[in-house]
Amino acid sequence: MTAPAIGLLGCVVMLVLIAAGGNIGMIMALVGIVGSLILNGFDTTVFVIGSQTFEPVFPYSLSVVPLFILMGSIAFRIGLSRELYDGANAMVGHFRGGLAMSTIVACAGFGAISGSSLATAATMGRVALPEMRARGYSDALAGASVAAGGTLGVLIPPSVVLVVYGILTETSIGALFIAAIIPGLLAAVLYVVTIMVYTRCFPDASQTSQRLPWRRRVELALQMWPVVALFGFVFGGLYAGWFSPTEAASVGVAGALLIGAMRRQLTLRALIDMATETAWTTGMIFFIVIGTAMFNFFIESTHIPDLLVGIVNDAGLSTMAILLIIIVFYVVLGCFIPAVSMLFLTLPFVYPIVAAQGIDLIWFGVLIVSVVEIGLITPPVGMNLFVIKGTAPWMTLSSLYRGIVPFIIADFTRVALLLMFPGLTLWLVS
Repeated sequence: MTAPAIGLLGCVVMLVLIAAGGNIGMIMALVGIVGSLILNGFDTTVFVIGSQTFEPVFPYSLSVVPLFILMGSIAFRIGLSRELYDGANAMVGHFRGGLAMSTIVACAGFGAISGSSLATAATMGRVALPEMRARGYSDALAGASVAAGGTLGVLIPPSVVLVVYGILTETSIGALFIAAIIPGLLAAVLYVVTIMVYTRCFPDASQTSQRLPWRRRVELALQMWPVVALFGFVFGGLYAGWFSPTEAASVGVAGALLIGAMRRQLTLRALIDMATETAWTTGMIFFIVIGTAMFNFFIESTHIPDLLVGIVNDAGLSTMAILLIIIVFYVVLGCFIPAVSMLFLTLPFVYPIVAAQGIDLIWFGVLIVSVVEIGLITPPVGMNLFVIKGTAPWMTLSSLYRGIVPFIIADFTRVALLLMFPGLTLWLVS
């Protein structure tokens, strides 16, 4: 059997085991080790096992992962998510669909300090779904708006997925963060427009809240100042060149801790819970990093990436055609595999093709993260949909599937705009 055939067999075995519910990091490491033993022998494989359990997680740039995860955990524990929601609701809650719109705004704000889609969906689900249910919102609109809003945590910096992409492709994480700001805001705007159109077409899906006096609205809006200040200082400093991404993450953690200390909410129990949650999530990501490194070594030994680049070049496809094929590939795969795992699995194959075409890696990174984001709300898997179902047991998956369709259309509209107008992504970077 040839090396490429062994590589393809290894990929099939890996996907089957993942579909069966196995641990992704463990499966990738196991397939990589067995494949390397077949192709490279015992001595080389033992050396790879020794080096690839250290080198992939050793780079200083990876320290942003636990720091941004910790910042999001602190923000949730000290109540910033509730204040974000109350402030946004005070400003737009009296419009038809206003609670759903304020959920999108709050998700954008919390996503900007958590960096995680699942954390954003779970946190805002606990805050917003009972409120919308009490105000007569349909399950389809309420659940879908939180699930879609949660995906903003993938795109709006600090995004763990952008960090993963930057590390795997050796692209500037700071530049990726800056490039994602406008696409992230565009996503939030399109979601709000979607809710406006949805409530026009289905008036019974939502109700209006009582219009608060302007003074009360301003008071509730001013409660959001800790989040605004934290986000503005961290990413304003990053944009201005005061901080590197790692320093910005450290400043964010320090700022969140300072806010918690000022509120006297940092109990010993809370600190232990935050540290445990951060360690567990970071360990999970790093284990996948190690497994990916071993699998990548095996794939490189099969020369499959070089063969793929040659096939694409010989096909004579245009750059746009290649991009469209990649986008369709990610949308389909995103229906079954979580976002971070998908990047680890696919970039060893996709990155050489993109690099060979001379495509800007910063623009491509933001584009692909936007596409990966769609998979988080696309049936039948749609990780955010299952998070919402777990948060709100009274909802049915059928209602969530029905409600999410308009938001998926909004996502494809955004991807089309990013394809047609690269300046939306690259203008701030330049």
